[in-house]
Amino acid sequence: MNAPSPTPALARQHLPRGEDFLLFPPSIQPYGYRIVDRLFAHRVIRRGPAPRELPRGPEIAPVYVAGDREHDVASFMDRNVIAGLLVIRHGRIVLERYGLGLQAHDRWSTMSTVKSMTAMLVGAAVRDGAIGSIDDPLIRYLPDLRGSAYEGVTLRHVMTMSSGVRWTEDYTDRTSDVNRYSKLLADKVAGGVLRLMASLPRAAPPGSTFLYNSGDTYLLGAALTQAIGKPLADYMSEKVWQPAGMECDAFYTLDSEGGQEIGGSRAGMVLRDFGRFAQFVLDDGVIDGRRVLPDGWVAAATTPAFTLAAPPVSDITHYGYSWWLGQGVMSALGHAGQRIDVYRGEGLVVVTLAAFPQPPYTPAGDHDRRAEVVAFTQAVRATGQD
Repeated sequence: MNAPSPTPALARQHLPRGEDFLLFPPSIQPYGYRIVDRLFAHRVIRRGPAPRELPRGPEIAPVYVAGDREHDVASFMDRNVIAGLLVIRHGRIVLERYGLGLQAHDRWSTMSTVKSMTAMLVGAAVRDGAIGSIDDPLIRYLPDLRGSAYEGVTLRHVMTMSSGVRWTEDYTDRTSDVNRYSKLLADKVAGGVLRLMASLPRAAPPGSTFLYNSGDTYLLGAALTQAIGKPLADYMSEKVWQPAGMECDAFYTLDSEGGQEIGGSRAGMVLRDFGRFAQFVLDDGVIDGRRVLPDGWVAAATTPAFTLAAPPVSDITHYGYSWWLGQGVMSALGHAGQRIDVYRGEGLVVVTLAAFPQPPYTPAGDHDRRAEVVAFTQAVRATGQD
């Protein structure tokens, strides 16, 4: 009998493990955050045939103080491992920078900033009549949750992180709920995340307590999908991506091949399209005179639902419809330094994409990078007050 022919030694590309996504070391982060669509199942958010150019204004040069020294834009990017920086004032780009090898048409991971974007799509569905009220029970759209701790939870509750369901969002603990969720995504287990969420116990009455829970936003996205009768990626394309003239296709990651979009994490888009989405919010959900979001939706989204006992960063004090709120700012925040700031009263958008080192890789004596982003952004705001 002839022995089987040996497998030829073919060239293959090694990719980091998707289940380690929240635990990447600094050597992997800038690469891994650019190739999320190769690590997880995904669905494309299609751009339209005619991307809209963002006009450019005079470039700003903000300077801020940190560590008893003045720092300019270059120093800010170097000190804080910044991959992308975009400032739009009154609809015009006034600062745009790329680092860590990121190019203008590379898609970078949104991390949890996409939670805030998905919540805006809920508003579009309310305007379209696909959702009658955000006080509808979640099980109306996701009947598989009947009998679970999510019975009695509404869309509003999951949109404001107040489902009352027990959840551990500890990125350093491989056994935490968020890392169990992350492994299911990496393993592309069809229906796995929904089963995980249905298995969790209740910790508090719905609507009574704020607890950050990425699984809640997964359920919000899944309920929205059922309400609109189409994939989230297609709805985002129809409602925002094409009308707003986004420059590049984006993507939502999925829970499995051909499965449900992950409404709350690890989508991907290019820097300027982060900015265009923020401009859409700044414009009160109106594109070319056509209202996409209900009148008053953005104002409702920025009405505090909860005061935060332990804010994630110094300028944030409250939480609304999946947006973090502070004095004059609504922010979308994400793991490892992703941030979108919208200053509605100032016509200002600031986007920072980053690869902040995460525990256990954070250097000893490291400075507070989130606080430094706030200091930089305050310097940006000051450049508009001259």
